[in-house]
Amino acid sequence: MEKIASFTMNHLVLEPGVYVSRIDRDPATGAAITTFDLRMTRPNREPVMDTGAVHTIEHLLATHLRNNPEWKDRVVYAGPMGCRTGFYLVMFGELSSQDVLEPVRDAFRFIAGFEGEIPGAKPAECGNYNDMNLDEAHWEARRYLERALEHPRPDQLVYRD
Repeated sequence: MEKIASFTMNHLVLEPGVYVSRIDRDPATGAAITTFDLRMTRPNREPVMDTGAVHTIEHLLATHLRNNPEWKDRVVYAGPMGCRTGFYLVMFGELSSQDVLEPVRDAFRFIAGFEGEIPGAKPAECGNYNDMNLDEAHWEARRYLERALEHPRPDQLVYRD
């Protein structure tokens, strides 16, 4: 069986950042689709994020990006990695990390300062609406901004083995 792109990245050297994981073509339309690895923690070297924080970030990240006038029609998916070390962002277009840095930065600033009712966190809207933790989401978003988004190093925008 062929190894998928995500498993070819050396997780022992990954740092928090915004990385292009892969660029594909939609077989039906031929449209370019770019998958980003929004890596928030150092895999296998730091604790993973709490599920409540991940779930809250997922709701706020997807809501914010899908309401961004410039980017909303390009968002295919924004959701968590099963390992709880970050998120995948899938966008229409052949894009670089630099291309999405500003909307990702804006989204995490939004998450870091969000107050109020979490969008989609009601029983009729979410399959696990009780597993939310806004305080932890704030902490994780601020940490990601400080470590990787506000002043990223070049190696935090281009994956290198």
